Amino acid sequence: MSDQLNVFGDPIEPCSGNPRTGFYRTGCCETGPEDLGLHLICAVMTAEFLDFSKRTGNDLSTPRPEFGFPGLKPGDRWCLCAGRWREAYDAGMAPRVVLKSTHEETLAVIPMDVLQQYALDPT
Repeated sequence: MSDQLNVFGDPIEPCSGNPRTGFYRTGCCETGPEDLGLHLICAVMTAEFLDFSKRTGNDLSTPRPEFGFPGLKPGDRWCLCAGRWREAYDAGMAPRVVLKSTHEETLAVIPMDVLQQYALDPT
């Protein structure tokens, strides 16, 4: 899947290898036909976002060893579903994003100017 592009139209950069993220667990926010949730946005977890996500039905902080999921903590990078990030944005709880590691298909859901407001790498 190395031919996938980020929001700048460049080859997508890794988001996180520890914990290993991405729908395909490649470390990149790559997508394909199986990725119905659109795990496109490389986001940096915060305590506020993790609490928000847990309250709204997606507990990302509790380890689930049976699924090989270590649980996330503040500072971890994770490929979030575009819809979940948008939901957090609408609630004022959106985490920061790494644009070079965020898939170009995100732009169909969230405008670039909004992403840039939350970017750690706004270039």
